[in-house]
Amino acid sequence: MARTLAKSTLKRLRALLESEQERLSRMIEEYEQELEEARLTETSSDRSPDPGSAEAGSLKFEYEKELSLERNAVDLLRKVEDALRRIDNGTYGVCEVCGGPIPVARLEVLPYAATCVNCARKA
Repeated sequence: MARTLAKSTLKRLRALLESEQERLSRMIEEYEQELEEARLTETSSDRSPDPGSAEAGSLKFEYEKELSLERNAVDLLRKVEDALRRIDNGTYGVCEVCGGPIPVARLEVLPYAATCVNCARKA
């Protein structure tokens, strides 16, 4: 079922998605650099703390936090890219579960939303 959104609405939402795509791509690059620096620091003989020390625990916590943030950003980027594909193929704004329309107000808040509010609640 195709959904017809006003061209101006679609253009505005596409711009939001493209802006978010750029922002997330930059974030992911920064996380990857930070993770690489953390790996290098962790393996450095001068910096490698005793594995049982508080410093080692702190380094591990920071590394895991950065890794989690990167994974979340990658997941969100995938959702944004999927939304852009739905715009291109004419299925944007249609719930992937029930086929009903996703309210524009929801798309303005979550432009990458793939489900309507009712179906999102059930998931």
